[in-house]
Amino acid sequence: MKQVRIPAAFMRGGTSKAIMFRQDHLPRDRSLWDRIFVAALGSPDPNGRQLDGMGGGLSSLSKVCVVGPSTRPDADVDYTFAQVAIRDGSVDYSGNCGNMSSAVGPFAIDEGLVQSNGTEAVVHIHNTNTHKIIVSRFALDDGCAAVEGAFVLPGVAGTGAPIRLDFLDPGGAGTGKLLPTGNPLDRLELPDGSIEASLIDAANPCVFVMAEAMGMSGAELPDELEANRALLARLEAVRIAASIQMGIAATPEEAARKPSIPKVAMVAAPKDAHTLSGEILLADSADVIVRMISLGQPHRAVPLTGAMCLAVAARIEGSLVYCIARRPAAMDEPVRIAQPSGLTVVGASVCREGDSWHAGQATVYRTARRLMDGVVYIRASGLI
Repeated sequence: MKQVRIPAAFMRGGTSKAIMFRQDHLPRDRSLWDRIFVAALGSPDPNGRQLDGMGGGLSSLSKVCVVGPSTRPDADVDYTFAQVAIRDGSVDYSGNCGNMSSAVGPFAIDEGLVQSNGTEAVVHIHNTNTHKIIVSRFALDDGCAAVEGAFVLPGVAGTGAPIRLDFLDPGGAGTGKLLPTGNPLDRLELPDGSIEASLIDAANPCVFVMAEAMGMSGAELPDELEANRALLARLEAVRIAASIQMGIAATPEEAARKPSIPKVAMVAAPKDAHTLSGEILLADSADVIVRMISLGQPHRAVPLTGAMCLAVAARIEGSLVYCIARRPAAMDEPVRIAQPSGLTVVGASVCREGDSWHAGQATVYRTARRLMDGVVYIRASGLI
């Protein structure tokens, strides 16, 4: 049986990689998309390696982005993100990927979906997963997205051209509320007891717990966390309990079918910690430490939406993150987040309006690069 050819690009966005499709190169019937994405990435794979596809056996490498004409007057393009599970092949559209968001603007410019003259492009992106607007600003080089630059992104070798991403009004991206329960601090009931947690929804829903409450220091590297199966099982119990309490799922079974959100993170006060490159990140260089888990895997670099949610949480009085994070000299200072690959800096505009909190904007800088383009081959049998 023949293979099906679909035009695509393969791009790095921040510390993730994804297959990039133009929407007009995919079937109009979106019910067919899942089978295409799963087959293209090499899922399901009980070996967890995705060797028969473009995936890399990690959640940060098992992603798809679809970019097409905007359906909103305040945006230039629509962008749909799909997270493909490695082992079971399920496809989750419930959240966005902040890192891959950095690739959308350059992809749109280079594909001719958006026109821009001069030396800088500004692309307004409508993320269909969260119904939020992201403003992407980056330099142009002879009409295409610039690649060369001096910006250093922790977790990515070398340097690149910076891409500024402004996530507008990021609160309630997954649940409709910045504080889904109305509280900055909640208690989750787990099979082995209860635990304090902050349930925050900014850019993506996240649940934050103290590393100490999980028997950790917060400075552990991903391999150590991944080897601790009991810890990962308890963190998944935290995620499922938070999913129900945040209104994302009604039952544990439904929460298990939505593995991408909420993201679960352990946080700790700043302390000296080793990075994956072997360097020591000193305590006074950071405001808070985080170790984040997605799809049961510890991240080697903090997911961008998770970092933004963490930065917003650090500005909400009463949250766990606020209680342990270093206090800034001014509330408009960015939040410095220590994570396994180094330091991530996030600007967060957060204010109190009466009895409620509002996040106006979260700002981050990334790099992105087109690695390859051409066609991706799909087994025809996989589309039947």
